[in-house]
Order: sequence, then structure tokens, then C-alpha cells
Amino acid sequence: MGTEGTVRSARAGVRLMQKMSSTRAFARAAPHVVPALDRAVHRLTRGKVLLSARMLPGVLLTATGARSGQPRRTPLACMPEPDGGWILIGSNFGRPGHPAWTANLLKHPDAEISWRGRDIPVRAVLLTGPERAATWRAVLAFWPPYAAYQSRVTREIRLFRLVRR
Repeated sequence: MGTEGTVRSARAGVRLMQKMSSTRAFARAAPHVVPALDRAVHRLTRGKVLLSARMLPGVLLTATGARSGQPRRTPLACMPEPDGGWILIGSNFGRPGHPAWTANLLKHPDAEISWRGRDIPVRAVLLTGPERAATWRAVLAFWPPYAAYQSRVTREIRLFRLVRR
């Protein structure tokens, strides 16, 4: 298979993953399987690999628990930004409640991410208003299944911009 065939095959794989990740079955199973696999592989590869990053870019977020005050490590998909920042999407796989990590960042915005094997201190900023609207459009262009997640919930999916500290 030549380069053109490889590119077509990769695009087909991405479309298949987008279609699968939009389903309710994925939303039920993924929260139990994906984070556990990501944490194990991340630990085994000394921070170099997140399995879910084969589908989307990902970070391992270490944030302070909103209630416990303890460090909480969560593997998350992200949308890298051209300026070197990251957008985190609190989709919770299209389930009703906000994911716990979003409450952690609201209470303790200073956090750390592991990105491509490097630990980077960051500050999380909750996006609102026109800035959130513009970023949401970019997120949907980046990974269209987020529209299916939003359509299944009444809450507004939280978006956070991570900036280096």
C-alpha cells in the first residue's frame, strides 16, 4: 500500500472511531475501561504513551481534589492549541453529570499535566461566553462526536483552557 492508501486507511479508521465513540454503548463502557487502561500504560511506559491518544491527543491531569485535597490523576483527551496550550473537554462521555475533574479544577485551578512524557505545571481557566462558543466550534471541528455527547445532556459541557505556569 502506498502513502495515499495509508492516508485513506487512517482517515477511515478515524471516521470509524468517531462513529463508535458517538454511541450510547461507548458512553456506558468507556468510562470504566479507558481511564484504567490509560493509567496502566502510562505508568508502564514512564509517561510516554496514553492508549486513548491513538484516537485523540491526551494528557494525564494531576489536580487537587475539590473535597479531599488529595492529588487526583485523570487521563483525558485534549485539543492542543497552536500557542502551546490545551483545551480540556468535560464531556463525561455524554453522561448527565459533570466529571469530577472539572470540579477539582474549578476549586484548584493550578494543576500539572503529563504531555508526551513531560510534566508541565498549568493553570486551568473555565471558558465562558463568546470565548467558550468559539472554542466549542473548534472542538467540534476537531472531534465531531462531542456534538452527540452534548445532545444527550442538558448541562453545558465545560471547557477549560490550560496555560503553562
